[in-house]
Amino acid sequence: MPFTLASSVTFEEDIKKSRFQAIAAVVENEQQVKSFLEQNKDLSTTHQCWAWKIGHHVRFNDDGEPSGTAGRPILATIEGNDLTNVIVLVNRWYGGIKLGTGGLVRAYGGCAGQCLLLAEKIELIEKQEIRFACLFNEWAIMQYELMQQQIEYQEQYTETGVVIEARVQVHQIEPLRLKLQDVSRGREQLKVLEEQAHDE
Repeated sequence: MPFTLASSVTFEEDIKKSRFQAIAAVVENEQQVKSFLEQNKDLSTTHQCWAWKIGHHVRFNDDGEPSGTAGRPILATIEGNDLTNVIVLVNRWYGGIKLGTGGLVRAYGGCAGQCLLLAEKIELIEKQEIRFACLFNEWAIMQYELMQQQIEYQEQYTETGVVIEARVQVHQIEPLRLKLQDVSRGREQLKVLEEQAHDE
C-alpha cells in the first residue's frame, strides 16, 4: 500500500558550512508540482534540487549539481519510504567547502531522508472523479451528504438544476450512487469519469 504525507514538512541542517533545507509536500498532478516549485523559488540559494513521484511517474532535477548527486538520491528517499504523490525540494546555500560527489549524494539524500522521517505518513486512498446532476430542491440533501463525508466538490448551476463534480474515495461511490437514486427517485445516475491518462 503506498503512502503519502499528511502535510508539508521542512528540515534544515548545516553540512561543512553549506546550509541544506528540505521541503516535502503533497502533489497530485504536474500543475501542483509547478505551483509548488514557483512558490518555493528562492534566488538566494546556490542550488534548488528536487524529485517527485506521482503514481508511476517520477522526475528529478540536479539544478547544476554534478549529475546524479542530488535529484536521484532525493527520489531514492521518496521511493525508500514507499511514498507517492510527494515532492521533495532540497535547497542548498553553498558555504565555500566542496563536498565531492559522495558528500553531495549523502547530503541531499540525507537531508531529504531526515525531512521525510519528520513527516506523518498516511495511506494513499485512491480517488476517482465522479459527476452527477440533480434538481435544485434535491441539491440541499446531496450537498449535506457530500459535506458529511468530507468530499470536495464543484457545483455548476444550470437552468434545470445543479451539476456536481467531485473527487471521492472509491468506497464512497456506491453509497452516493444509492443516495442519488433515492433522492431523484431513480431519475439521475452517478457517473464515474475515466481518469485521463497523463502518460508522456
